[in-house]
Amino acid sequence: MNQIRSRLADLVRQQRERMTAGSAPAATEADLTELTDFGANPGALRMLTYLPPGLQRGAPLVVALHGCTQTAAGYAQGSGWTSLAATGGFALLLPEQRQANNPNRCFNWFESGDTTRGQGEVASIRAAIAHLVTAQGIDPARIFVTGLSAGGAMTTSLLATYPEVFAAGAIIAGLPHGAAAGMAEAFEAMGTGRPKPAAEWAALVRAASSHRGPWPRVSVWQGDADTTVRPANAEQILRQWAALHGTGGTPEASGSGNRRSLAWRGAGGAVVLEHHAIAGMAHGVPIDPARLGSVAPYFLPVGIASTAEIAGFFGLPVELPAAADATTAATATAATDAKPAGTQAAGSKTIDQDGTPVPEADDGFSLGGIKLTSIDPNGVIRKALTAAGLMKG
Repeated sequence: MNQIRSRLADLVRQQRERMTAGSAPAATEADLTELTDFGANPGALRMLTYLPPGLQRGAPLVVALHGCTQTAAGYAQGSGWTSLAATGGFALLLPEQRQANNPNRCFNWFESGDTTRGQGEVASIRAAIAHLVTAQGIDPARIFVTGLSAGGAMTTSLLATYPEVFAAGAIIAGLPHGAAAGMAEAFEAMGTGRPKPAAEWAALVRAASSHRGPWPRVSVWQGDADTTVRPANAEQILRQWAALHGTGGTPEASGSGNRRSLAWRGAGGAVVLEHHAIAGMAHGVPIDPARLGSVAPYFLPVGIASTAEIAGFFGLPVELPAAADATTAATATAATDAKPAGTQAAGSKTIDQDGTPVPEADDGFSLGGIKLTSIDPNGVIRKALTAAGLMKG
């Protein structure tokens, strides 16, 4: 297992070096404060915070989780969360993975020891939240969590293991709680979503704590040209949380340009689950750099300021310049240019890394017409291990 992780770390490092020319300046940690004594830290994570000047007691808190190869400071800058926190008067908690825990700096969303209540990384993050509630007077009713990729998968695990802590969460290119147990299942889950009936997904969340509702509201974001964490995973997340909220009916549909959105309302009339699919976008955070965020690997200029929209979903104050009028043509081009080598979009279809169209399949369950992508899990794992030099092609 250590050999696999080491080889994968080498691959990721090589890819990062190839992408250096397009990266934004690293965010400065000078704007952040590290928490060194926040309580139990069984996951051995770093914890950084951004507390804007004049932060009032009773302010909200957003927990923002970076993706693989990223740092907390880089994620805060690229996504624009520090800018929003400064103008909106809320606090940020920015957990950071250590390379000693994972060579690629991925949160260990596929390890049960890190995604079980009271254990590992989720327990460390919970301890840091409790510290800020006491030390900064954070409003315990307005705590939110969001993350990208591995950070998105860890977001779902935090929502599952500590649902009483979070009012809402936003998952960007992530996976459902309980999607994998170990490295091989992680590869399969990223490639296929490991589809299950909604009731089975919901049962995994119910088993994660003694909580029985109300459940956190959830926002799901996914690029339809993502070949790292396939769009099928977004549907599995929707299944999981629709079953918990009891909102499996026909959603409200909206969208224009390169985005299609679906929303489900709860018994009280508020949106409790939403999904945003971005046409032509690969793996990363959708941003509009003219309004918020910085272009860098995994921060993709598709004309959508997703961080601001997520903040709005959380009920936080947002002040941004108006969006530009012309988005469709320019953003589609930008999305294609920002994708990893060998990935492209052809109309509404996804083209795999080897250039072949990926067929769609319907397993009998549909949320607003979203369908699973049919992919051979053994093929996904084989390609990954071949690329890592652990299997002959």
